[in-house]
Amino acid sequence: MPFEIIGPVRDVQTIAAGASIREVGRLRKAFGRGRWRKRKGIARARLDDGTYAIVELHWHEAHGIGKHDIKIKEIPN
Repeated sequence: MPFEIIGPVRDVQTIAAGASIREVGRLRKAFGRGRWRKRKGIARARLDDGTYAIVELHWHEAHGIGKHDIKIKEIPN
């Protein structure tokens, strides 16, 4: 589901870090070594059908590498 983040991501929390991340091997292989964290936050997004919604996002990030694998985990009704 393609989407565009509109505005800042707020209420950011770390879900897992380092070896606690299931996909840390894939992340290191694809993007390089780093202190990888799985994070979540709330943002306003424009969905592919043109509607706007407040959504919960999950992503992986590392210092100096940036955010990767951003996905929508929940769209409240």
